[in-house]
Amino acid sequence: MALLERVGTLLRANLNDLIAKAEDPEKLARQLVLDMENQLLQVKTQVAIAIADQHLLHKKKKEHEDAMQEWHRKAELAVNRQQDDLARAALARSLSHQNLANSFTQQLEDQTAEAETLRSAFAKLQQKLQETQSICEMLIAQHRRARVAGKANTARAIAGAQQKTSTLNSLRSSILQHESANAAAHSILEDDSLEDRFAAIDREERVERLLEDLKSQQPRLA
Repeated sequence: MALLERVGTLLRANLNDLIAKAEDPEKLARQLVLDMENQLLQVKTQVAIAIADQHLLHKKKKEHEDAMQEWHRKAELAVNRQQDDLARAALARSLSHQNLANSFTQQLEDQTAEAETLRSAFAKLQQKLQETQSICEMLIAQHRRARVAGKANTARAIAGAQQKTSTLNSLRSSILQHESANAAAHSILEDDSLEDRFAAIDREERVERLLEDLKSQQPRLA
């Protein structure tokens, strides 16, 4: 992802060398902090989008789970009234919603992982921005003192003093691509392939087994 690649470049940059070698260290330091602030804002936006998508997937999953249970209830009602054809149709509809619910469950798991990755990236970048601000402030102060003192080796001393500062960690360079929340609902297309025919047979057998199970659970008439 281009955004995280840019963030990683900022975090891997050697602040000491960049500022010490700059023609205008103070200007460069301020620009570096500004760049990190801009990247932080973009990552924050991506976090918000990922969380919103996560909520949407959870909502869709719940809708199909509720629909699955409702159609199963209708199948039970049809069995009670000895309307097997109606029960079969209701069970088939229940299975369709179950498949969609399972699909959204997987998407939700992936999206949850993506949201957590972005949350972690945002927290790390926020912390490193604070560290960078402190480092830049210190380096700017050292540069000003060096100019006043007129020491020729100040740039080298700054670089040496900063070797004890902990380095900035790199962020992950890629994240899971967001899948459309509504894709699964429109992805079931009719196909005359051999695989689909066998799938239809398997589906009918599952419906028949569910129907027999429902019948076996009904109290027998005296």
